[in-house]
Amino acid sequence: MRIEQLEYIATVTRLGSLRRAAEELHLSQPALSETVRNLERELGVDVLDRKRSGAKISEDGRELLPHIIGVLDAVDKLRRAADDQHHISRMVRLGTVNAATVPLLVPAIREFRAGHPLTQVEVTGAQQAEIHRALLEGSLDLGLVNYLSGDDLPPDVHTTELLRGRPVVCVRPDSALAKLNEVSATELLAQPLIVMRSGYVMHRFVHRLLEGRTPSFSYSTDGAEMGKLMVAEGLGATVLPDFSIIGDPLERSGTITYRPLAADPTDVLMVIQRRRSGSVPRAARDLHDLFVRRAAAHPAAAEGES
Repeated sequence: MRIEQLEYIATVTRLGSLRRAAEELHLSQPALSETVRNLERELGVDVLDRKRSGAKISEDGRELLPHIIGVLDAVDKLRRAADDQHHISRMVRLGTVNAATVPLLVPAIREFRAGHPLTQVEVTGAQQAEIHRALLEGSLDLGLVNYLSGDDLPPDVHTTELLRGRPVVCVRPDSALAKLNEVSATELLAQPLIVMRSGYVMHRFVHRLLEGRTPSFSYSTDGAEMGKLMVAEGLGATVLPDFSIIGDPLERSGTITYRPLAADPTDVLMVIQRRRSGSVPRAARDLHDLFVRRAAAHPAAAEGES
């Protein structure tokens, strides 16, 4: 006895016709009829009542139908349980632009691992366009990316806002800029500047802020984490979202600090994205929800409310 034989019987019963059942199952009618006959021979019961007008469920078949449905329901539950287990224990792949890796991502991953000990998490640093493409292709499950206020959000991915902050100047406490209450673009130009490479949101913001003017000296790097380390080593200043600095171990230890930009109302958003089409693994959904909860408790979120 095979599961598909029982599924065929249930389909014939539901549609009331061997012909319509064959069409829905994409089988020829003789092939479907022969498969059912093999089951009838095994059971010793005529499950279908065959007449010139067609074949329908027989009286004996109706008595067996609850048992058939029970078996199919049990098989369906088994398949769903196995599918859930597969999704729970699989690898979750996360792409990030590294804007809040330490203050947000690391604590979220730590908490996630405690509740999902069988699930591996693969974190990939990439630019926003690469993350978007990987989400659509299915090579990433989730993406952490930034937008500036007023940017259009892509319609082909599901986007949830996690953090909203302001661009600030990240400096060492002994920097001349740290002595100011706020930093103007002109004052920023007089210092060595660490800028994000082209393709990052903060590169676009700094280019707009400086209006094409060139700083005294500049470095180019990938991601906020390297930028903060370079600031800590005294190589210059960098412009990052405030939520990338607040709560960072370097900021908590007093190695780096930040000052607001003068007369700049721009908001920077950190969002988490997943593809709209196709199934999202349960483990990825759990990690997504965990990021939302952790973001609400992020030090920058609390500071923004105060």
